[in-house]
Amino acid sequence: MVTSHAALTLNTTVKEQLHVLERHFILHRQSIEDWFHKQWMLTTPPIYGSIDLRNAGFKLAPIDMNLFPAGFNNLNPDFLSQSVAAARDVIKTILPEAKKIMVVPESHTRNLFYWSNVRTLQKILEKAGYEVRFGMLNGEIKTTENIVLESGDKVIVAPLTRKNDKLYVEDFEPDLILLNNDLSDGIPDILHNITQTIEPPPELGWSQRYKSEYFECYAAVAEQFADLVKIDPWLISPLFRYCGEINFLQQEGMECLTSNAEVLLAEIEKKYRQYNIPHQPFLIVKADAGTYGMAVMTVRNLDELKSMNRKQRTRMSMTKGGQPVRRVIIQEGIYTFETFGPEQAVAEPVVYLWGERVVGGFYRVHQDRGVDENLNSPGMKFEPLAFAETCNQPRDDMDPDACPNRFYTYGIVAQLSMLAAAREIKEKEKK
Repeated sequence: MVTSHAALTLNTTVKEQLHVLERHFILHRQSIEDWFHKQWMLTTPPIYGSIDLRNAGFKLAPIDMNLFPAGFNNLNPDFLSQSVAAARDVIKTILPEAKKIMVVPESHTRNLFYWSNVRTLQKILEKAGYEVRFGMLNGEIKTTENIVLESGDKVIVAPLTRKNDKLYVEDFEPDLILLNNDLSDGIPDILHNITQTIEPPPELGWSQRYKSEYFECYAAVAEQFADLVKIDPWLISPLFRYCGEINFLQQEGMECLTSNAEVLLAEIEKKYRQYNIPHQPFLIVKADAGTYGMAVMTVRNLDELKSMNRKQRTRMSMTKGGQPVRRVIIQEGIYTFETFGPEQAVAEPVVYLWGERVVGGFYRVHQDRGVDENLNSPGMKFEPLAFAETCNQPRDDMDPDACPNRFYTYGIVAQLSMLAAAREIKEKEKK
């Protein structure tokens, strides 16, 4: 659904630094575009991705980057042509001769919101000129099935099969295999040593990818970009640390967690004093791998870590698919002071890209969560506020915080996030 921006509010008096960012980005627009062009010549972007942002008024930064985005159905349908054009361009860059695409969706789900995403993804790819089929992993189905959506539309899925070093769906031989499955359970044997192009690379699934490694790449990108536009990189980048050996149930590695949390809180407090920010610093501790908002907790003081009860430790001990948590990232908590609707539900923007191009976004909205809590949790709205404009058209004649300029700023930070993912992939390929 597309809703008026009158329903969206930035509820904070601490907006000075956000306005600085917005003014700087608009002022340096041409040099920013030139800089990005050079970066994309050096590093190929991922085929697609989504970025979770938080806008605190005094800071705007990514908190997560997903290489297997699952919310295409939430994009503004009026701008679907942006996705079609961008998808065509990035696929032609990756595999110019591609005509047939097999999408590998998530396994073990009948969540109709997810399948609406898959159906929208199919529409984008077909309008871009490709023939599309869906192949299911893990022997979950034995024959072709129809998944009927609430709209009455349907998605046709079939078992994924392998012949020698190629994958098929029935007699459909794809040129390109597009993963929309984050492979949290590991890379299945059927995907190993395939001669067809697979994007994103299976090695970027959550069984082998760490958020801390991604945010190391992002911190480097943010520092370079901040030097270009003459801003403090902290304004667009979350501070973080990580612990590599932890077991919440056995309470092993907790000393590493608390000591790193203490250092990080002190670093954040120093920045808050520098910018006269009248809020309490906080941390987000989460599994260093995984998605779906699982194994995430807000920490407002160290005592909360030192006195975790069994229920809290159990909740932090596993992520999607029952995978045990062995590493955690301790991330600077970033407030979101954006709210939606008369009930003032807390909201955060999610920006979508095909390759280097921002194609739109939407707001994740949660009525029952606070401004310092994880919104990617049960109860969030799956039909959030779609951006009414694209993120590519700033307006010099409008206030820096007017919607087109705010969305443009979101788009810049999202592109920085995508560039960091591109560098992350490049680093993995070297190993």
